[in-house]
Amino acid sequence: MTDDISPDRVAEITAFVDVEAPPPDDCRTALILFGTNQPQPAEIAADRYHRGLAQLIIATGGVNRHNGIVEARTFHRLLIERGVPEAVIRCEDRSANTWQNVEFALPFLQEALRVGLVITAVSKWYHLRTVHMLKSLVPEIGAFHAIAWEPVYAGKPVTRANWQSGPDGKRRVIREWEEVSRRVADGSLPELRREDGAWR
Repeated sequence: MTDDISPDRVAEITAFVDVEAPPPDDCRTALILFGTNQPQPAEIAADRYHRGLAQLIIATGGVNRHNGIVEARTFHRLLIERGVPEAVIRCEDRSANTWQNVEFALPFLQEALRVGLVITAVSKWYHLRTVHMLKSLVPEIGAFHAIAWEPVYAGKPVTRANWQSGPDGKRRVIREWEEVSRRVADGSLPELRREDGAWR
């Protein structure tokens, strides 16, 4: 099916999985960085902190199965190196998957909500499970946001424009589309809509 995917179908799948819903610049936000072995989430978070747009940063991720780093600890180091104060950072360093990223970070997410911060996910642009799992595990989250970034595999960025042209991008995006569609249909993930610039 994916070898002869039509341009219209590519556009439909791309729009379906794209998590992008950034917070407005006047929104007090807490960032949750979903675990990965790539540095972009820490770079995004540090930049937003220094612009006064991130008041709490929750780093998630246990041992990465590809290179053995502890993802949250690596985020922590990168954030400190970029001038983010220790007091702003929370670390969840035990998780092995996206569900556990949220589950094990629940105390930090609840801390953010208690002090009136809106939650913003920072994840790969096609990692739609992140927003569905946030809503599933934190039903009180209200409207929340997502900042998307483009990962690199085998030296090649996986973007909205090129994902279908290489095996890494095609496999990852199609898997996300199929899994989230199936799990929303069977009720194991909540339905969400993007409205007025936020996930609800």
